[in-house]
Amino acid sequence: MVYAHQSAYDAALNLSTKQTDSSPFIEFMLDVILETLISATTTSTPQVTPQVKALLDVLTSANQPLSSGELQRQLGLKDRESFRLSYLQPALAAGVIEMTLPDKPNSRFQAYQLSTKA
Repeated sequence: MVYAHQSAYDAALNLSTKQTDSSPFIEFMLDVILETLISATTTSTPQVTPQVKALLDVLTSANQPLSSGELQRQLGLKDRESFRLSYLQPALAAGVIEMTLPDKPNSRFQAYQLSTKA
């Protein structure tokens, strides 16, 4: 992050040394950190785990919404809690899948489909 602003970094460091005050250097570093955080949070490509990638592959090949049970079966998983924690929740949190009945998350008719982000 500092490498991209090397000349400004050097200038802030020199000014701080000359003034015997660390304020210019601290302000520079805070600006660079803020810029880095803003660019990191506005990326459009979500990072997904291998588990979420596998879930996306199943939904892509199905080309239709699938229930959690169907997803779990197609992934060859037996532990419902592990499936929920490692596959379903991270995919929903990343916004790469969505519920077909978002206002009824516990419905027995709930299914999951790819979102426009996927």
